Amino acid sequence: MTAKKVLISGCSGGGKSTLLDALGQLGYRTNSEPGRRIVAEEMRGNGEALPWVNLKAFARRAIHVSQSNLTLADHLEGLVFFDRGLVDAAVAYEFAGGTPYHSLLAGKLHYAQHVFLAPPWPEIFVTDTERRSSLDEAKAEYQRLVRAFSELGYETCELPKVPVIERVEFVLNELRSG
Repeated sequence: MTAKKVLISGCSGGGKSTLLDALGQLGYRTNSEPGRRIVAEEMRGNGEALPWVNLKAFARRAIHVSQSNLTLADHLEGLVFFDRGLVDAAVAYEFAGGTPYHSLLAGKLHYAQHVFLAPPWPEIFVTDTERRSSLDEAKAEYQRLVRAFSELGYETCELPKVPVIERVEFVLNELRSG
């Protein structure tokens, strides 16, 4: 048996990382968001590949980190949850003027076909030193992702705007029934 790679994507500030943290506390394997790791590294270094400085360089790094995460998960079993991933990075790279995501992803589903999307949720949206985009920018990003997942052949399931424990139950129930 190999890992079932479950992607949780969607709007920045939509509660993805909180959901992944809760899944991790239940013993599930999780991969933190590549973008957050990249931003933290860049802020400690020269800061060139930051999304608000050079989105294209940032997205290129996120593609490489996401590919590495996928390769590492190939050697695991059971459910592995990803907080954003290769599709998110490829969509950002195209948006920044890079190669179209269709070309980068080569028509292959890199995750389980069923993808969970965190919708824009203004009531919990916050910015911080690592996330500087506005809610309007996050909403536009969400729309790009919705379109991309559909065009790439993924089935999307929007996460309900409920407390995290209810989101965990929702995800696990969806995976059991799917």
